[in-house]
Amino acid sequence: MSQIGKFEDIEAWQKARELSKAIYDVTGEGAFARDFGLRDQIRRSAISVMSNIAEGFDRGGNKELIQFLYIAKGSIAELRAQLYIALDAGYLKQEEFQNLYDLAASTGRLLGGFIRYLRSCNPKPETRNRNANV
Repeated sequence: MSQIGKFEDIEAWQKARELSKAIYDVTGEGAFARDFGLRDQIRRSAISVMSNIAEGFDRGGNKELIQFLYIAKGSIAELRAQLYIALDAGYLKQEEFQNLYDLAASTGRLLGGFIRYLRSCNPKPETRNRNANV
């Protein structure tokens, strides 16, 4: 695995960003946009994925990063559950649901793979540049 200098280099973060954009797109239209509770909750779940990856990365150690990656995985599960609610409420068509669900599942798999990689590494692998002024 190549060196990761900033959280934006993490493939799971990039996929989570794509997921967040897709969630914002579908929740900004029609009846979904007017269901403030579900709209805001599903957006918070998507935001949480990106945010926890970023926060964990800048905490400085693999142990904390792994902890935050698990929190991000939890947010992915929460988002997937909320997609079912949106589908059942008629806010999403089956195809939209499936596309978003697949994107969320893919993000979760990337997180799982990254966690497995970090757990297999030396406690202080060269995955980050701690001296970066970001």
